[in-house]
Amino acid sequence: MRWTDYITPSTLHLGPFVELLMEPFAGVDGPAQLQLGLHEVLVNAVRHGNGCDPAKCLRVRRILTPRWLVWQVQDQGDGVPSQRRSGGLPDCLDAPCGRGIFLIHHCFDDVRWSQRGNRLQVAIQRSRLSGRGPGSLDP
Repeated sequence: MRWTDYITPSTLHLGPFVELLMEPFAGVDGPAQLQLGLHEVLVNAVRHGNGCDPAKCLRVRRILTPRWLVWQVQDQGDGVPSQRRSGGLPDCLDAPCGRGIFLIHHCFDDVRWSQRGNRLQVAIQRSRLSGRGPGSLDP
C-alpha cells in the first residue's frame, strides 16, 4: 500500500479532479456520499484555505487499505481555527457558510485536522460501503 499524491491548482472547477480521486471506483454505483464529501473538502480548501487564489495549489494524498479509504487534502492557507472544526450546523442556518464541515463529518467515518488546520484527513470504512451489490467499493 502506497499513498498516491496529486497536486492541483486552486480552482473551483473540481468535477474532473474529484473523478480522478474516485478513479479506482469508476463504473461503480453508489459512492455519491463519497463524491459529495470529497467535493466539499476540496471546495473548502480552495475557498477558505487558498482564498480562491489560482496561484496557490492543493496537495491531495490518497491511500486505499483493505479496511479504509483515506484522503488528505492540504491547502496553503493559515488553517481552520480549532473552535471551527466541529461537525455541527451553524446557529443561523441561513448563514452564507458553515455547513460544509457538517457535511464532511456526515460523509466520512473519520475526520482529522492537522495541528495548524490547513490539512484535513478524511476516511471511510470499506465495510460501510461494501455489500451493496453493484454499489460495492471493492475495486
